Amino acid sequence: MSELVFTGTVRRLGDFVDTDAILPAKYLNLTTPEALAAHVLENHAPDFRKILHAGDILVAGRNFGCGSSREHAPLALKGSGVACVIAESFARIFFRNSINLGLPVVELADAGQLAEGHTVRVDCGAGLVSDETSGKTYKVALFPDFMREILKAGGVIPYIENQR
Repeated sequence: MSELVFTGTVRRLGDFVDTDAILPAKYLNLTTPEALAAHVLENHAPDFRKILHAGDILVAGRNFGCGSSREHAPLALKGSGVACVIAESFARIFFRNSINLGLPVVELADAGQLAEGHTVRVDCGAGLVSDETSGKTYKVALFPDFMREILKAGGVIPYIENQR
């Protein structure tokens, strides 16, 4: 992950998927990413775990991760093997929680153009999202240097530990 480049299969969700839909509150007592991952989207999209594979890229619509400020939702996605999340927009706290936990999240106004099952390449260093199935490429905002370093380290805690 040091280059912050990911290639994976698109798995689509819609608009306004909140943190309770990503991970139901009844699982907040679980302590590992793997245990949380077993319940990702189970109420929102019950068959989602059947199609989700490590390295897949989650693509959503507007305001992904709205709702509570819990860190469990991005941690569960990371634990499930999601390589990156692309959405038209994110709830701000979800966006920062994701970065702090080492889960890359990319805002793309044209996220709706990325179809289920397409192969997508995300290059966070170059600010590009390429739909390798359709041949279309989209420009996205670059992360500030400090965010790229946090993502490269795998999250804010490993980043801080590496600074010692």
